[in-house]
Amino acid sequence: MSNHVSQGHRKAWISDQGDGIFINPILHADYSDPDVIRVGEDFYMTASSFGHIPGLPILHSKDLINWKLINHVIKHMDLPGYDQPQHGNGVWAPAIRYHDHKFWVFYGDPDTGIWMSTASDPAGEWTPPHLVQEGKGLIDPCPFWDEDGGAYLVHAYARSRAGIKHILRLCPMSPDGTKLLGEGQIIYNGTVHHPTLEGPKMYKRNGYYYIFAPAGGVATGWQTVLRSKAVNGPYEDKIVLHQGTSPVNGPHQGGWVELASGESWFIHFQDKGAYGRIVHLQPVEWIDDWPLMGQNRNEDGIGEPVLRYTKPDVGKVCPIEVPADSDEFDKPELGLQWQWQANPKSDWYSLTDRASHLRLFAQPQPESAENMYGSPNLLMQKFPAPSFHASAKLDCRAIEPGERAGLIVFGYHFAYLGVQARQDGTGLILLYVEGNADEEQIKWRTELHSDEIVLSVNVDEGAHCRFAYSQDDNEANWIDVPGFQAVKGHWVGAKVGLFAVSQSSKDRRGYVDADWFRVGNYLDRF
Repeated sequence: MSNHVSQGHRKAWISDQGDGIFINPILHADYSDPDVIRVGEDFYMTASSFGHIPGLPILHSKDLINWKLINHVIKHMDLPGYDQPQHGNGVWAPAIRYHDHKFWVFYGDPDTGIWMSTASDPAGEWTPPHLVQEGKGLIDPCPFWDEDGGAYLVHAYARSRAGIKHILRLCPMSPDGTKLLGEGQIIYNGTVHHPTLEGPKMYKRNGYYYIFAPAGGVATGWQTVLRSKAVNGPYEDKIVLHQGTSPVNGPHQGGWVELASGESWFIHFQDKGAYGRIVHLQPVEWIDDWPLMGQNRNEDGIGEPVLRYTKPDVGKVCPIEVPADSDEFDKPELGLQWQWQANPKSDWYSLTDRASHLRLFAQPQPESAENMYGSPNLLMQKFPAPSFHASAKLDCRAIEPGERAGLIVFGYHFAYLGVQARQDGTGLILLYVEGNADEEQIKWRTELHSDEIVLSVNVDEGAHCRFAYSQDDNEANWIDVPGFQAVKGHWVGAKVGLFAVSQSSKDRRGYVDADWFRVGNYLDRF
């Protein structure tokens, strides 16, 4: 391992201001469609993960502000096709609940149906996902267990698969959550007043049944709440959170929690393009048994998002914490922040072949892949902040002709700095490449005089990326290469990470050794 010590790698985004105040977003990262619960003094959150593996993240907090990524529900997707990237498919908006001394996660896969998994310890093993209801276009499920023992499930529809949208269906469910009992009923049609009604979360408070449901679309929507004295309705509706005059577009879809102190809070997302759907927290005030989220700035009875606010009253001060990003590769497993583009295989990488290094073996690209866009073995993580830097130290001496390895920023369009071996095996070349699903183009190249190289990308506010490299581990000698505008992927934000690919199908493969991967505050770069 290099004896280079990372200097001043402050976290790129910290919500907790250390003085009893927090700023939004609480997570400037793509934890889309979040849902949250409180169990005693602990809060747990999950989010969509689509086709990325491991999937269905589980995060933990003691105060709703400082979060740690502790697990994933899905370690391997046991469905056909997930050995290759499934851009935009897979795990759509989940719900997390605690019932009968167990944790439950339900999610919708738009192509297969509604799935469920349970665990006694959210940081431990989750049961293999169980198919609760087969069907196309069944999305955004949320279970609900009533005090009388009745169990229900509410969900939405994806028009791309089901041919319908804007409506919510409520079905009786077996108490063990394994199946739906009958066809249920459409309990609300939002076509006129709440188009694209989806993402329902069901609760009961003060004698009312509530369904919190976003509407209006991902980037421009609002938060609707439905309520009724009877579980089957009829439900009346009210908009409780919208953008108003705030800079936070489309504040909606998330989960409500009530604290032991009596406070209520709502977690939701904001769509921020290349950064994905980042996570905000709003105070909730109950007025005439309706929740008002954020602040009623315009006195119109509809809340607007807060940017700064007093932290939730949990009765104590909690240490500052954010999900992990940097990795020194000195543990027997990859950090939880890493995800592959498809189900990983054991021969893709090793953390034991060389101490304190990640060895990535160059994998042939699938025949179905036109280029890197279809590569399953990209190892990447979420953008953690509006501006940040990421760097990796690579030993490339074992790369063979026809192979590339390096640092990538990935979305619908992608760019990477890649080290490639000369065809005659006499040396290495550094390439800067941009591409999309249809093509890749080499934009720049240079000769390398060292087997070891440090690659870096600086991401400015607005997700403009500037790649750079150094061949002598001296961070004063960085050389810049052309810039790139990061963009979102299919239902996800841009990601950054490492790769090793081969354009050859031969059995013998070369590899690259990564000493470390470090993410830090943009101002501390280099």
